[in-house]
Amino acid sequence: MSRNPFDKERAILDQKIGTGLSKLGQAIRSQAWKGAGSQGLTPTQGQALAALAAAPGNAGLRLAEVAEALGVTRPTASEAVTALVRKGLVVKQPDPTDSRAVALSLTEAGRAQAGKAALWPDFLHAAVESLEPAERQVFYRALIKMIRSLQQRGQIPVSQMCVTCRYFRPGVHDDPERPHHCAFVDAAFGEPELRLDCPDHVAAEAALQDENWSRFLEQVVPPLNDPQSSP
Repeated sequence: MSRNPFDKERAILDQKIGTGLSKLGQAIRSQAWKGAGSQGLTPTQGQALAALAAAPGNAGLRLAEVAEALGVTRPTASEAVTALVRKGLVVKQPDPTDSRAVALSLTEAGRAQAGKAALWPDFLHAAVESLEPAERQVFYRALIKMIRSLQQRGQIPVSQMCVTCRYFRPGVHDDPERPHHCAFVDAAFGEPELRLDCPDHVAAEAALQDENWSRFLEQVVPPLNDPQSSP
């Protein structure tokens, strides 16, 4: 039986996409080491600062939560946190929700360093700006699909995305530019407003996640208008 030529073409394209993503990953790691080195930090330490800075309500995080956010083992997270405490960037305090536990919080110096660490990926912005508006939208939707797939396989930390949230209502509005609804803020929104890490996220049950995901994939996304080309 002859093989479908489109299968071969798709396999070649998949390989090229994988190679391209690998090159982007190499660039991100390289820039992370350069940025971290300029601050006297390792990339893991910089990521830990960023995770603590993103903690809702400045409540701090437990070590296990830092490890989960970074997608590393607890010993690796502990090593990074110990170094940050020694450098005066992180402080250990009693957890306000459990006096037996320890919460990690940023010091004033740590918050300043966290702001600098968050700028490390900025070199990617210039690359994203080379995309047309419609290309950016397609690319972002593809990223959401890839991230969800990797999360389901347990290969990356779980991200607090709109598409997995109990408040997400995909495709419930007739407006093609704002078809989705967030029940938390009771507002319609469009594809560009989909969030990958929302502090108000509450994970939906598996059945609801699957149902919402199917409805999300059914949406036909209209191309974005380029504001520079508008009359």
